[in-house]
Amino acid sequence: MYHNNDFVYEAVANLENVIDVPIDIETNRGQYNAILNIKDIQFIVEAKSTMRTSNQGLVLSKLEELRSMSNRPVIFIADYISKAGASQLKERGINYIDAAGNAFISNGDLMIFVEGRKRTFKHHTNQSRAFQEAGIKTIFHLLNEPINLQDSYREIAQKADVSLGSVSNVMSELEDLNFILKTRSKRVLKNKKELLERWVVAYNEVLKPRILRKRMRFIDRLSENEWKSLTLKTTSDFIYEQAEQQNNILWGGEPGASILTGRLRPEVFTLFTNYEIPLIANQLRLVPDSKGKVYIYKKFWNDSSVIGNAAPALLIYADLINSGQGRNMEIANQIFENELQHIQ
Repeated sequence: MYHNNDFVYEAVANLENVIDVPIDIETNRGQYNAILNIKDIQFIVEAKSTMRTSNQGLVLSKLEELRSMSNRPVIFIADYISKAGASQLKERGINYIDAAGNAFISNGDLMIFVEGRKRTFKHHTNQSRAFQEAGIKTIFHLLNEPINLQDSYREIAQKADVSLGSVSNVMSELEDLNFILKTRSKRVLKNKKELLERWVVAYNEVLKPRILRKRMRFIDRLSENEWKSLTLKTTSDFIYEQAEQQNNILWGGEPGASILTGRLRPEVFTLFTNYEIPLIANQLRLVPDSKGKVYIYKKFWNDSSVIGNAAPALLIYADLINSGQGRNMEIANQIFENELQHIQ
């Protein structure tokens, strides 16, 4: 059962009061968070404390995976589900209950739909230093390549672009949280999937909004693969001076996934670079647009071990899984299986 399950019982009790139908919940059910019984229909429960923009893709991906693996209906139970999250769940035909008693349950002749119930919900930001800005950068370095875990604190600080003191604090906290085990000869990552999930949520919620530099659009309509040939020409002294320490442009998200897998036609363009915005705009033929589909982010790490123009697979995965779009999540899972095997 989910380790903090009070909200599950609260959600079930509140829904019971609304519909006046007995609901039975069994929490000691091995591989599943719980089993829910309504009118002799048995539901497999997936429980998470919240479903919001920053983890919506991860939640949907897990629910779709669970649904494909079982012949029993799946139900998602959460303390809080955002309005957009509830809409996505309904659209995909996924049952849910939140702690206020709002619910969507559709299975055969059973149909329950409750909305509009209010519950006081206080958004608690994770105050752990490991999942604030310096910690997110540090964990990115540790998860990005297996060998990085053995770097000295000074090397981690330099490559993650954080202070030496921050590295020391974050590494100590990751040990306390049971994510790192130190032996006499090396460090070992533990509970890697849980660490990855917490990092993806923190990256999208905390760091990514801070490193967004500009939202733009292409002046010209691009043909299907024309964006792949867009690079910054290293002809000016300004660009040449930066070339040693910064890649031209690194495509993340959908274009990055297209480079890695060849299976996705980008609609939203994410790129990481530290070049000046006017330079990028001039050479890539971009103009500012608050609703544009080209997102320019600061390259927040110093490690230059990348191949070609694709950002690290870890960043591409985080962008895709957070989108909540079925096709993107499918490709994200492919990248996880093929490019991030060291985290599995």
